[in-house]
Amino acid sequence: MADFDIAVIGGGLNGVSVARDAAGRGLRVVLIEQNDIGSGATAVSPGVLEGHFTDIEHGAFLRVRRALAERDALLRAAPHLVRPVRCVVPMHPDERSPAMLRAALFAHDRLVPRGFHEKTKELDLTHHAIGHPLKRPIGVAFGYSACLVDETRLASLTARDAAERGASILTGARCVRGERSDIWRLSLVNRGQRQVVTARALVNATGAWTRTFAETALKLKPVEVVFERVTQIVMPALFAHDSVYVLQHSDGSLIYAMPYQGRYTLIGVARRPFDGDPAFASATSADIGYLCEAVTRYFREPVEPFDVCHAYAGVDVIAAGDVGRRQRRDGRIVFERPHGEAPLLSICGGASVTIRRRAELAIGRLVQFFVAAPPWTATATLPGGDFSYDKFGHEVDAARGRWPFLKETDVRRLAGAYGSRLDQVLGDAAAMDDLGQRFGEGLTAAEVRYLITHEFARFADDVLWRRSKLGLGMPKADRDALIAFMAEAA
Repeated sequence: MADFDIAVIGGGLNGVSVARDAAGRGLRVVLIEQNDIGSGATAVSPGVLEGHFTDIEHGAFLRVRRALAERDALLRAAPHLVRPVRCVVPMHPDERSPAMLRAALFAHDRLVPRGFHEKTKELDLTHHAIGHPLKRPIGVAFGYSACLVDETRLASLTARDAAERGASILTGARCVRGERSDIWRLSLVNRGQRQVVTARALVNATGAWTRTFAETALKLKPVEVVFERVTQIVMPALFAHDSVYVLQHSDGSLIYAMPYQGRYTLIGVARRPFDGDPAFASATSADIGYLCEAVTRYFREPVEPFDVCHAYAGVDVIAAGDVGRRQRRDGRIVFERPHGEAPLLSICGGASVTIRRRAELAIGRLVQFFVAAPPWTATATLPGGDFSYDKFGHEVDAARGRWPFLKETDVRRLAGAYGSRLDQVLGDAAAMDDLGQRFGEGLTAAEVRYLITHEFARFADDVLWRRSKLGLGMPKADRDALIAFMAEAA
């Protein structure tokens, strides 16, 4: 008998979502990730959840409606991580006409499920705060509703939920060989130790390593995919409001400029073909210049590469032969089972907004081999998300009342990260000293211990760049102190 029903290789959003869905159906699941949860393409997504109004221009109404429904399902599932936001599309004289954009956004509004979001509005930028940072010839914009999500925290909480439903989560574990018979026999290097696990079915959710893993570990022909380097940049805040600018670039791409960590602006993404080792993908000067150019086309103050505080890149995967951006958002699921051999399912790519549905479809291909419960994720919440999305302010107020010694900015960050489970992080602390060592930016030993114990964090970067986004503003002395603390706690 196999150790597990399903082994999932890869801990990005696709992998953890598949593991969660399967574990919630009563299946025995192991997830194997060679680095950290959400450390691949998930870490470089801008985190905008929307229906992509540009798809309407190509008649993809069903795709947009499906994405909008899934966006609202995520808002209900994780109201602490997902927050409604207004996106603003300034009208540039060289891009889409106001009439074309108005028609697309009007159709977009008709596809939005009722009850959550404001309708599209036309904005006169000469009399609106949104227009203050923009060049004066840009006088009109359209504002529509979307949501923002911290995707690395979404991946972490999805993995946490999978573990609470019985899945085994192995980080720092690399699958080096997969032998196939009526079951899969997987050889692992798990934190330096050799280990063998067996499973009745295998899911390849390795993202940018999809081709490499299939060829080297499984000795199988890989799914036909191509790769893109995805780049984002961070700079000092360009504006002082909470809306997101959606900038039409000269090549037809949409570039987002959004508030980030209170005092920065995040700009992304630049996409370029990539062929190489995903582990060494890095932001190039050309990509940084491209994003700066997109912002400078609209903003009054020119943005130069030397203004950039931080730039980072990862590798995304799309199905070979896909044309344009619409197919990129669907992702790809490939199932195969030669006669008498254990099944293999490969899942790669796709927009984060439809991740829940994509995982449900993937498990739907595998449940024919198991006795499993029916689909369940459409109405289930993620850890800490058991309150209504419009009650987040109440959660913040309750946290301020219970832990009055915390700064307001820290309370809001903590409530946004842990939701109703914040008491498990802070406990009965009555003063800052009760939370242990401080590392700057509001990070304390109590929070770090929680992340190590409950959210699979092993290294300082796991905490600073994925479980939180505090690495950007943290001084080196505090980072060094955190490294030493985590080494001792390990």
